[in-house]
Amino acid sequence: VVDYAGLFPPAALDMKRAVRNFAHYRAGGTGWMLGRFVCPANRLDEFSAAADPLLPRDAGAIPWLLSVTGSGNVHADLEAITAFNERHRVCFDECGARVDSYEAKGSSVPEIIALHETLPSTVHVWMEVAFGDHVDELVEAIARVGRFAKMRTGGVTPDAFPPAARVVQFLRALLTHNVRAKATAGLHHPLRGAYRLTYDDDAPTCRMFGFLNVLLAAAVLVDGGTDELALQLLEEQSPASIVFTDTHGEWHSPAGVVTIARHTLQQVREQMLVSIGSCSFTEPVDESRALGWI
Repeated sequence: VVDYAGLFPPAALDMKRAVRNFAHYRAGGTGWMLGRFVCPANRLDEFSAAADPLLPRDAGAIPWLLSVTGSGNVHADLEAITAFNERHRVCFDECGARVDSYEAKGSSVPEIIALHETLPSTVHVWMEVAFGDHVDELVEAIARVGRFAKMRTGGVTPDAFPPAARVVQFLRALLTHNVRAKATAGLHHPLRGAYRLTYDDDAPTCRMFGFLNVLLAAAVLVDGGTDELALQLLEEQSPASIVFTDTHGEWHSPAGVVTIARHTLQQVREQMLVSIGSCSFTEPVDESRALGWI
């Protein structure tokens, strides 16, 4: 569920601390929720130095997977990724770590096509689409080249958070064009609400999106719901309004109960919203547990 981005704000941890955290989370009881370690392309050597003593070496062990964020120089990034994967393939028979994903901005159709043509098909490429009037066009281009999309839902300043309607527009485009995506930034918490923008004691607060709201809003669209219904769910702040059973989820909306089947949630996770990026792993886990959802 969570790609761990502890190197990035507001956590902005040093490499050794972020790597130790990832190893700890991976070995814990909620390690099933942990996805990739997110690392800038120009810090892969630093990651190797910090992670080598902690990487799995046993036969059959599952390697650490990394998602690399682009530096703006795609060719240099690709060289760094190739060198990293070759080094770890040589050092560890079972490949203790591997970069299998690359994240970069896809600001225009020509840029999307150029990224696709430069990067090999063996790398999952997540193209970040800026919110605006051309979202559908950009997502359609991503579908055409067979890559993945990415949306940024927040940051460390209030103006980094898009209107909820823009998030729904992005989700609708994913469904229309059958594109998988990840969401990142400002998604530390399960539910919509006002939270501190950073970890400073005097940090201002801002209304943030909940990662569960985003996932459930996508599920409503998959089930044939309207954009307006998805928008209402994206704004839901009451945990009492959302109930899960072994077979389905229920959202007690102002207009009545909306039922979302388990297979719909599975479809969303596999075919629409694959993961979220967060600089914190403990907040999504601990808050979900406190709400009784883990």
